[in-house]
Amino acid sequence: MNTPQTDYEAIEYRVKEVIVETLELGIDPEEIGTEDQLFGGGVGLNSMATIEIIVGIEKAFDLQIPDEDLRVELFDSVKTMAGYVRVVVGSHETA
Repeated sequence: MNTPQTDYEAIEYRVKEVIVETLELGIDPEEIGTEDQLFGGGVGLNSMATIEIIVGIEKAFDLQIPDEDLRVELFDSVKTMAGYVRVVVGSHETA
């Protein structure tokens, strides 16, 4: 297992862990590519899985994702989800 080197890499890795744990995929989080398509791609998210991941992300990062932020684009990839988390967590830290 590679240890994440930056805060952003740590967020990406934690998002991958949430996906693997929430969906009980039985794979190593590193097997999910940062830019892999999550809908219709290798992970194959559906609407129920998305709801479960939203809850998992909210718990893992102690945040609330407001309804107006719930867009399909947010769940395109680990990269898009991690980018969103980074912005939200960063805005909480500077508030």
